[in-house]
Amino acid sequence: MKKWLLLLLLTSASTQAVEQGVKEISPGRLLLKEGEMAVGIGPAPAKIERVLIILHGRLRNAETYRRNAERAAQQAGQDANTLVIAPQFLNETDVARHPVADTVLRWQGNEWMAGGLSTAPFTLSAYAALDQIIARLGDRRQFPDVKDVVIAGHSGGAQVVQRYALLSHDQPELQAAGVHVRYVIANPSSYAYFDERRPVAFSHAGCVDFNRWKYGLADLPAYAEGQTAPQLEEKYVQRDIVYLLGQQDIDPNHPALDKGCEARAQGANRLARGRNYFEYLKRRHPQGLNQQLIEVPGVGHDGGEMLMSPQGQKAVFGQ
Repeated sequence: MKKWLLLLLLTSASTQAVEQGVKEISPGRLLLKEGEMAVGIGPAPAKIERVLIILHGRLRNAETYRRNAERAAQQAGQDANTLVIAPQFLNETDVARHPVADTVLRWQGNEWMAGGLSTAPFTLSAYAALDQIIARLGDRRQFPDVKDVVIAGHSGGAQVVQRYALLSHDQPELQAAGVHVRYVIANPSSYAYFDERRPVAFSHAGCVDFNRWKYGLADLPAYAEGQTAPQLEEKYVQRDIVYLLGQQDIDPNHPALDKGCEARAQGANRLARGRNYFEYLKRRHPQGLNQQLIEVPGVGHDGGEMLMSPQGQKAVFGQ
C-alpha cells in the first residue's frame, strides 16, 4: 500500500485561480495506464477498511469535497478506518491557467461528466479512469483490509456517480477480494432513463435530445461499447445505490440546476426529479431493487450538510 500512496502524495504547489478555472489543483498524482490523474487524498489510516471516493461537480473543486468527506468520516467516528480519495477531472482551461505537467489527464469543458474522452496526454474515458482507480483497491497486497468502497457525489458529482453506476464495467479484482461497492447519489440535476417515458409532459418535437445520453440511452459514449440497454439496466438495478435527496432542494430557479428541456421533463426541481426517478425504477422492477431513497430534512443544495446529516452518515458509512 505504501508504494501506491507514495504515487498519490507526489505534490505540486496549489495555486489560486483567476476568474475562470479551478481555485485549487489537487496535489496528488495517481499513475494510470494513460497518464497521471490529479487527485486529493486524505490521511491514510493504519488499517484501511473502507475507501470513500468522493467526486466533485462542475466546479472541479476536489479539495473542498475531500475536506468535507474527511470531516464527515471524523463525525461518524469512521476516520480511523476510512481512506478518502477525491479524483480531480481537470479541463483544458485549468491546465492553461495553472502549472500542470503535460502528463496529467485533462478533458474538454464538462465532457468528463458524461464519460467523455480526455484530450491529453492520451484519450481515456473519465469512467475508465475511475475503473482503474477502483480496481487497485482490490489488490490485497496493497489494501489487505478493505471491505467496502463507497463512490459518492453531490450535484454534478452525483450526476457522474449515477451515470457511472449505469455504465461501469465489472470489477473482477474487487469481486474476487470480496469488496462491496456502494454508490451514493446526492441531489443531482438529472438522471439517465432507460426508455422514452418521462414523468412530466413535454414537446418531443421541441426537445429532440431528451433521450440522448446523458438523459437517456441513445448515442452512448464509446466507454459503453458492447453493452446493450437491457444488459445495462439489469446490472444497474442490482447495484447497491442510495439516492440521497435534500428535502429543501426544491428551487426551480437554482443557478446550478439544469434547466434544459431534457432535465425539466424529469421534474421541476432536484427533489422532485429524484423522487420521480426512484418511482420510475420501482415501476419497472416491481420485484424489488437493491437500492434505497433517503431524504434529508431541512437541507437544500449543500454537499457538506448532506454528508454531515444523520441520513448522509447512514448512506456513506452505514451508521
